[in-house]
Amino acid sequence: MKKIVLFILITMCFSSGPSRAESQKLSMLPRYFPEKLTAMITPLAAYLSSETGVSFEPVLTDNFASYEAELLKGKIAIGYENPLIYVNVSGSHEVIATAVKGKGGDKFRGIIITRPDSGISKVSALKGKKVMIVGKSSAGGFLSQKLTLKEQGLDVENDCVLSVAADNRQENVIISVSIGDVDAGFIRESALHKADQYIMPGSIQSVTETAWLPNWALSVSKNLPQQQKDTIQKAILKLEQDSTVLKAMELKSFIAATDSDYNVLRSPTQ
Repeated sequence: MKKIVLFILITMCFSSGPSRAESQKLSMLPRYFPEKLTAMITPLAAYLSSETGVSFEPVLTDNFASYEAELLKGKIAIGYENPLIYVNVSGSHEVIATAVKGKGGDKFRGIIITRPDSGISKVSALKGKKVMIVGKSSAGGFLSQKLTLKEQGLDVENDCVLSVAADNRQENVIISVSIGDVDAGFIRESALHKADQYIMPGSIQSVTETAWLPNWALSVSKNLPQQQKDTIQKAILKLEQDSTVLKAMELKSFIAATDSDYNVLRSPTQ
């Protein structure tokens, strides 16, 4: 009887314990609605689980601040975030790859959008206007524009009337501009058509592109064993362009990256 009990206990340990213990969280900065974010990162979680032998669970956070906090607390093993957020969490996370997509390749930029009837056709016209941003932790929806405006003599935080999009969503900036709640909006260039299904055709236009920045970072917790970090990086770098993972993330590829690639975001003037 004792042998039977012992056998049952051992079976229970092997059937449930390890899989839960090994499960780690993978997340992405929530710049889109939850349904789209889930579709973007679920294939990546499944792929890395298969390649590494470790179970990765895709999870979402409510906004930029909560995403950043989760990485800093060590609750997310793998993150995919804009360069500004990466720099903020680089004490806890380290970049292993940079995203490559679109005409910018391993770089990206923001744009400034308005309604066609806004009368705003150049950056200088933004002075005193109501401007919606994705958030002050957004690279493509704030920092890129801030740098460009600074080059042209405007201090966006003092010369414009800023508001932040609900839940830091690019779509919410576009919708607010399209219905005239604000005079202009700052979004990532690639997000221009993300809200087309929610707005009237022709209700927004791009005024100008803004400063280039290093592309999004795929980062891992510094608490992970080095061998596991290396395995994850190897798996990421061998992804082919037609893979379901890259298609879901709307990327061409990933290239190897190091922390110093993001030093431009650490300049005191930015």
